[in-house]
Amino acid sequence: MALPVRWLLSQPELALKLLAGTTGLDADVTFVVTTELSDPARWLSGGELLLTTGISLPSSAVDRRAYLQKIAECGVAAVGFGVGLSHPSVPEDLVAAADEFGLPLIEVPLPTPFVAVAKKVTERLAELRYESMLRASRAQPRMTRSAIQGGVYATIRELSVACSATVLLMDPSMRVIEAYPEGVDDAVVAEVADLAASGSGSVASSVARSSSGATVAVQVITGGNVVHGYLAAISDSSLGHVEQILLGHANSLLALDFEKPHRLRAAQNRLNSEAIGLLLSTEIDLAPARTQVRQAADSDGRVRAMTVLCDSESAAERVAVIVDAIMAAEARQTFVRRDGTRVTALLRGRDEPDVAQRLLQDLGSRQAKSVRIGLSTAQSVDDVTDAVQQSVLTASAAAYGGRPVEFESVTGSALLTFPESRRVLDALARTMITPLVEHDRVHGTDLELSLRAYLEANGHWESAAATIGIHRHTLRSRIARIEDLLGCDLDVARVRAELLLAIIARQA
Repeated sequence: MALPVRWLLSQPELALKLLAGTTGLDADVTFVVTTELSDPARWLSGGELLLTTGISLPSSAVDRRAYLQKIAECGVAAVGFGVGLSHPSVPEDLVAAADEFGLPLIEVPLPTPFVAVAKKVTERLAELRYESMLRASRAQPRMTRSAIQGGVYATIRELSVACSATVLLMDPSMRVIEAYPEGVDDAVVAEVADLAASGSGSVASSVARSSSGATVAVQVITGGNVVHGYLAAISDSSLGHVEQILLGHANSLLALDFEKPHRLRAAQNRLNSEAIGLLLSTEIDLAPARTQVRQAADSDGRVRAMTVLCDSESAAERVAVIVDAIMAAEARQTFVRRDGTRVTALLRGRDEPDVAQRLLQDLGSRQAKSVRIGLSTAQSVDDVTDAVQQSVLTASAAAYGGRPVEFESVTGSALLTFPESRRVLDALARTMITPLVEHDRVHGTDLELSLRAYLEANGHWESAAATIGIHRHTLRSRIARIEDLLGCDLDVARVRAELLLAIIARQA
């Protein structure tokens, strides 16, 4: 950070007076130093506002000129001479020498302490630093948004505006890919290329002065060991640390943009390689697929399958898009497969059903009525097939537009819930239970009721008889009649199990 000498002179409370060196008023002050050394030049580095009362000022005009020349050659921005102590006024020969060297010579009146001058400069420099950091903090998000929304050119343009500089993006062969503003002089491009080439790709950043006096900063854009190109900023003024920060930020954004196609291509190449391997292999090795799917698992290596059954392929396509958006919003990879009207997605084992609920919300009330959703239990990646099968079964048991069904929730009623097993039980009910129903209807008996009580009591006569309010001998007689009608043996546990399921299925 620096401020021009003319700014210091514009502060009325300091009552400073310019005596000489008007050509140097645009020199930048970076620091304030007070010294009474007879030869302070060796301790100076440039950019200082040197304050002195002239206690050790040489006595002859020739020596005073030499004193001031050394100071000017060090790059001092200005000299403030305090009057009223060692000297009642600034020596005229010193004023003449300052004009000769173009070094601003400022009279500091006795009422103005040097510390007031130093404090004024220090406070203003601090303000400039804060303003520059604030500017950088506002520019960086704008550059990031530009990179996301507009790509490379938008990034270059935003950097140019933020730094008030011409910005070039060059490929590794030093050919200009993008420039803002456009129409950069070929001579400037050649100088930038020479500066970039001088680093040979090993130097991350280089800064130099062009033949026209402009400041040129060049940074290498790399990804790993690959050089993607060069980013250059050309400005008539010096490029401060804020501009360097913004240049580095733009470099990172461009590197990400360059690396993206490489990563996608590398991933595609790996998938293609595995496809060839599967085609050439006599025995299919599922290890690569498991390795890929493992990225969907939680930290314990477990996944959960979600199956969505849709009434149309367009609805299935919409579901796949929404699932991908949900995963992207959480910066997660998407593992989705669509087969016709069925969509299967892999979630983390610890994921709650809220993922499915969000899917229904994003579908909207109208389209949600066209889907059924089922979730499996958490399974090891090696058992992902079982997880998918579970989710398919639970989805088939779900209602269109209803709440997602979890596999755990159908425990105890799975056979009655899943369509495939339900069809078998319905057929069994028609075959085995219908004769009892017809007998009860014709003869006014309660054989079906008696059979269910007996089966649910696990064959305990006393308990079953008490449940329906009859004597156990009466129940024994009815069970014997049932065995005759159905041609079965109720002492066999498997027969009892099938008949109980058939009765439940029919009554359900």
